[in-house]
Amino acid sequence: MKNINDLHTTGKNSRNIQSKKTKGFGYQVLGFGAGGGPITFIAATGGTETTSGDYKIHKFTGPGTFCVSCAGSAGGSNTVSYVVVAGGGAGGNNYRSGGGGAGGFREGKSSSDCYTSSPLNAPAGLAVTATPYSITIGGGASLGPASSSPGDISSGVNSVFSTITSAGGGGGAFQVPGGTGLSGAVGGSGGGAGGEGCSGGPSDAGGVGNTPPVSPPQGNPGGYGGSSPGLSAGGGGGGATQAGEVCSPAPGSPPAAFDGGNGATTEITASPVAYAGGGGGGQYGDNTPGGSGGTGGGGTGGGQGPPYTPATDATVNTGGGGGGASGSPPAPGGTGGSGIVVIRYKFQ
Repeated sequence: MKNINDLHTTGKNSRNIQSKKTKGFGYQVLGFGAGGGPITFIAATGGTETTSGDYKIHKFTGPGTFCVSCAGSAGGSNTVSYVVVAGGGAGGNNYRSGGGGAGGFREGKSSSDCYTSSPLNAPAGLAVTATPYSITIGGGASLGPASSSPGDISSGVNSVFSTITSAGGGGGAFQVPGGTGLSGAVGGSGGGAGGEGCSGGPSDAGGVGNTPPVSPPQGNPGGYGGSSPGLSAGGGGGGATQAGEVCSPAPGSPPAAFDGGNGATTEITASPVAYAGGGGGGQYGDNTPGGSGGTGGGGTGGGQGPPYTPATDATVNTGGGGGGASGSPPAPGGTGGSGIVVIRYKFQ
């Protein structure tokens, strides 16, 4: 007789009908993303390091190295957001000088990031690998001699991070003897042109911006200089989001404003900061102040007065353009502002 207590059978058609309470073993896969790889985040050092929530920010105000020890993964983070700003151009350093153009402004925002970017944002960000990246910070332009040579127009220096290069801002021009205003220099943003003599018309054009061309554009052109009876001024330097203002667009027309173009505002550092404003044009005559610098560190142009007001330098580490000199009495223009590089990524 079969022992009914022995429920374990071994026949061909038999099966184990014993009911056992056993502990099940599930498999919880930790640390893997949808792609099947481990969830990792970028790890890096360099510059001045801060955090904002789950994001780490590296700010470089001088040359350095962004050293990536872990490149991250798609499930975590493997791209960085960046702002790269070049050095700004100097204002013209003679009579009726144009404002300096701002250094080129380039921004890329990672698709996983959440800050408010500038209108010039390239939405993909930049993929990195586990390697050191040299950071170049462009210097703002110092002044050329107070003379009448086109070679004395002084432009800013490029800033570089990985494959991203922002071009130095174009220098502001000035009036040469005989009353002709020179063209501003090309650059990330263009420098303003020098003004004409008080009986003349418009000068040559401001310098072309976004040179060399990139998309989104890294800057804008400088403004024409010009004159009308009693007043002559250089054009404003171009800024990241706005062209420099034109002193006088046509012979005989009243002089317009000659402010520098506005820069771009971004919250990549966790608070809104403006970069790359153009310098204001310097004026001669009519007791009018010089042009205002654009938002983002642009310097103010000089004014004849009375009282005479000197041109001012651009703000350091903004890439702003220097203010153009008035030239009455002969006095220097403003120097350009040095550039900056900011890198941001999710680190946890």
